[in-house]
Amino acid sequence: MSGSLIEIGLGATSLALILALCAMVCVCISLQRTAPAFLHTARHALILNFVLLTLGCFTIVWSFVVKDYSVLYVAQNSNSQLPLLYRLTALWGAHEGSLMLWLWFLAAFTAVAVLIHWKTHPLSMPYVMLTLAALQIGFMVFILFLSNPFVEIHPAMADGRDLNPLLQDPGLAFHPPTLYMGYVGFSIPFAFAIAALVRGQSGREWVVTTRRWTLFAWVTLTSGILLGGYWAYYELGWGGYWAWDPVENASLMPWLTGTAFLHSIMAQDQRNLFQTWNVFLIITTFALSLLGTFLVRSGVLTSVHSFAADPGRGAYILLFLIAVAVISYGLLIWRGHRLVGPAKISHMVSRESALLYNNMLFVAAAIIVLTGTLYPLAIEVLTGERVSVAAPYFNKVMAPLMLGIVLLMGLGPLIPWRKSSLKKLRDQFALPAGLAVLVAIVSTFLGANDLIAILAIGLVAFVFLATIMDIVRAVKAHMKSTDRSWSSSLVSLASNNQRRYGGFIVHMGVLVLIIGVVGSGFFREETTVTLKPEAQVQAGPYTLTFMSIGPSRGPNYSERLATVNWKHENGETGTLTPSKRTYPVTGTVTTEAAILSTFLGDLYVVLGNETTQGSVVTRVFWNPLVNWIWIGWMVVLLGVLFAMTKRAPKIIGSQATPKDATGSSEALAT
Repeated sequence: MSGSLIEIGLGATSLALILALCAMVCVCISLQRTAPAFLHTARHALILNFVLLTLGCFTIVWSFVVKDYSVLYVAQNSNSQLPLLYRLTALWGAHEGSLMLWLWFLAAFTAVAVLIHWKTHPLSMPYVMLTLAALQIGFMVFILFLSNPFVEIHPAMADGRDLNPLLQDPGLAFHPPTLYMGYVGFSIPFAFAIAALVRGQSGREWVVTTRRWTLFAWVTLTSGILLGGYWAYYELGWGGYWAWDPVENASLMPWLTGTAFLHSIMAQDQRNLFQTWNVFLIITTFALSLLGTFLVRSGVLTSVHSFAADPGRGAYILLFLIAVAVISYGLLIWRGHRLVGPAKISHMVSRESALLYNNMLFVAAAIIVLTGTLYPLAIEVLTGERVSVAAPYFNKVMAPLMLGIVLLMGLGPLIPWRKSSLKKLRDQFALPAGLAVLVAIVSTFLGANDLIAILAIGLVAFVFLATIMDIVRAVKAHMKSTDRSWSSSLVSLASNNQRRYGGFIVHMGVLVLIIGVVGSGFFREETTVTLKPEAQVQAGPYTLTFMSIGPSRGPNYSERLATVNWKHENGETGTLTPSKRTYPVTGTVTTEAAILSTFLGDLYVVLGNETTQGSVVTRVFWNPLVNWIWIGWMVVLLGVLFAMTKRAPKIIGSQATPKDATGSSEALAT
């Protein structure tokens, strides 16, 4: 029964490949012959693909649920003792299933985009569908012929090899899907940018159309990155959340260029500026999303030798990335001049100039991360030597860029469009700047002794104060003109300008996050001690007493569980239970940290090796304000949701009947 089910999944995915090919052919015919029926056929094919690929994913998940070890992917990534939660989420536990999930998101977003924008943007839809169908084909060819999760083995294995123990955590049920939604979410703005290139569409229509898509992709990618950081924090047992690991960098690169794009499109929306640059940014963001996906799932980050061990996959991945880059950037070079409008930056002290500086810093940061990530791989290919680019490099070169970005976060939104003056800036920012300097000085008396930390604290204070003062000025002006109360004026201003005030909320969330990064990064205390029963150690405001360690069992693991009592300097007491787990199927040992989380910081305890005398090597951390990182993330989500509730304005002249879409090839003739 289950064998036939996985074959149904294989058949559904194979049929989806055929339909995607048909969709491409039908779109091309409709453009050449002005044949609306072919375009409708392509539309239905892409919508049906979502149904077929949903069926394909379901058959894999169900094979995990029923423990069908005749499916090779299930046998390699599951076990009879694996809890149901991890059998449900094991789809993305390894290479084949992860790419299947990526493809499913692509099919889902394609179907939604076709349904939403079919009538509102018919002139762009043929090229949007052509682009998305081509991407689907690229992934389906790879999955079906080189990375197939539907492969069966006969006879079936008696039991599976088990899922990687590090992935047996609730955080991994959410982190990869959220990250992939962010990656794939940029495919829709990417497709509309390609359509704008082909049509020579120099106006603001495509950026307004894709604003919500961009916000959705950005916030889900942000959430995926932070979920990964939170998982690394509590699961890996090293006391931190970001180590500039190549896997982390793979997701950070598209986030940096995507953030630049999210800011830059405001200039095209408001002033019709940066048209070609915005297309370049979204192409780069999507290309980096593809690069990040394949870097993580190809094995190349582990070693180029393991990557070369499967030359079929390696060659296809390389060719696919090259094809996307060459076609996209080639179109930009060929058609980019058609997007250039008459508007120019009229003054260097203006909001559009601030957005330009912002973009330069974000792109520079992305280049630095890309170089630091790929440099070791290039050296290994050329010389055979294994080198690494560690956190000190990234911290040293990224810190000044991040400080510049924070400064512009305070200046940019408050500078008027077109032109301002240094005198106006001085009058507007003198008070928050002075108070920020005072805050930075006070921080040195409170223990801040690192220049970067002091500058970061001062800049956070500056951005916060400048933003609050601008809001207060606006509210007072509104109260004066309308005779409303303070709260009523604030609600009226926010509801009538959701994008601006949603952006303020997002920036406030980023400030809270930065406070968490500074507090946990520059003021962390770490102690490694060997503890015997009744031995004590101090960590921040806590005194810890090691009580005992003994055996315990879980559903598919055994563990050594310690009991550690803690006492806060205010008299509060409690118990932590760190452990070391052993998974018998794979023999893997994992460290489970015990964390006491508070608003002011985390007490973090990790077990090391036991000694013959009954003592345990223990690492104890006091991570001040680390939870402000996750609080800041929640504020960012709130701001994005508030900004997304505003309906996108209709662009005059963008409407046409669906049958007119087949005539959009006129752009190529100009």
